[in-house]
Amino acid sequence: MPVTDITTDAEALTMTVTADAAAPVDRLWRAFTEPRQLERFWGPPGWPADFTAFDFAVGGYAQYAMTSPKGERSRGSWEFLSIDDGRSFEVIDRFVDADGAPMDGFPQMRMTFAFASTDAGSRLTNTTYFSTADALEEVVAMGAIDGSRMALAQLDAVLQDLRDYAQGEGTRTELLDDTHVRITRLIEGSRELVWRAHHDSELLKRWLRGPEGWVMTVAEPALAEGDAYRYAWEQEGAPETAFGFEGEALLVEAPRRAVTTEKMTGMDGPSTINDLQLYEEDGATLITILIEYPDKETRDMILATGMTDGMETSYARLEETVLAPA
Repeated sequence: MPVTDITTDAEALTMTVTADAAAPVDRLWRAFTEPRQLERFWGPPGWPADFTAFDFAVGGYAQYAMTSPKGERSRGSWEFLSIDDGRSFEVIDRFVDADGAPMDGFPQMRMTFAFASTDAGSRLTNTTYFSTADALEEVVAMGAIDGSRMALAQLDAVLQDLRDYAQGEGTRTELLDDTHVRITRLIEGSRELVWRAHHDSELLKRWLRGPEGWVMTVAEPALAEGDAYRYAWEQEGAPETAFGFEGEALLVEAPRRAVTTEKMTGMDGPSTINDLQLYEEDGATLITILIEYPDKETRDMILATGMTDGMETSYARLEETVLAPA
C-alpha cells in the first residue's frame, strides 16, 4: 500500500498520513478493525504487533505490543472514542507499561482513521493530534514518519488473499534499506508443519541440503531463547568442501517467530540478525525473513552469491518432500 503523503503541521499540531490501496474501501476497513489482520502490518518490519485485546466499541480498548528482534517491547493502547462503521473511527493512543497503565513522561495522542473510496480503490487518511509542539517533535524524533511508511508498505500482503498475493511468485527478495532485506516465500502447508520443518534435525536434513549433490551434515537447531545452533554442508564425497553457519536464538515464539544471529563458522566479524515469521491462511503459510546486515557492503556481497536462488531450491524441496501429501 503506497504512502502518498506524510505531513506534519507545527501550527495545527498534527501529523497526517495518506495512503492509497488497490482494494475496496470495505476491505481496507476490515484490515484496520480486525486484530489478526491489523497486527500483520501495524508494526514496522522487525517490530511486529501483537494485539492482546481489541474491544471495537465506543469506550472499548485495544492493547498491543510491538517486539523487536532482540526482544525489546514497545506497548500501546487505544481507547475508542467514536466509530462511524465503514467510514472512520477515532482513538486515544497511549504508551503503556506491561500492566497496561499509561507511562509517565510519554505523550498521548488523539488519532482519527478515515476511509474513502477512490477510482483506483480506497484511501486511508490517518491524522494524529498532539497536545503540544514538544509532543509532536518527540514522536517524530522516535521515527514515526519512517515507521509509518514502512508499516503501511506491508499492507498489500494483507489486502489480498494470501495465495493471490504470493502463489507462483517463488522466493522474493526486497531491499528495504542499506542494511535490511525482506525475503518472502509461500509454502503449501500449515504453519505448525513449516515451523517443525525448521526446527527438527531430521526434517532439516531432508530439505535444507543446498544445491543438488550437496548434503546437510550438521543440523542442530536452536529451540529456545539463548540456545546455540549449528548447520553444516558439504558436497557428497568431498569433505574438503565443508562449510557451515552458527549463531544463537534471540527470540523464540513457536510457531510464529524465531530470531537468530548468524555468521559463517570459523569466520570473524559481525553477525547478521535473521527474523523468521510465519503466517498461515487457508492451509498455506507465508514465510517472511527480515535480515539485518551490519552494513551495505556485507548485504550486497551476500546477495551476490545467489542466495535467493539457493533458498528457492530449498523451499521447493521442502514442499516436494517434507510437506508433500502422502
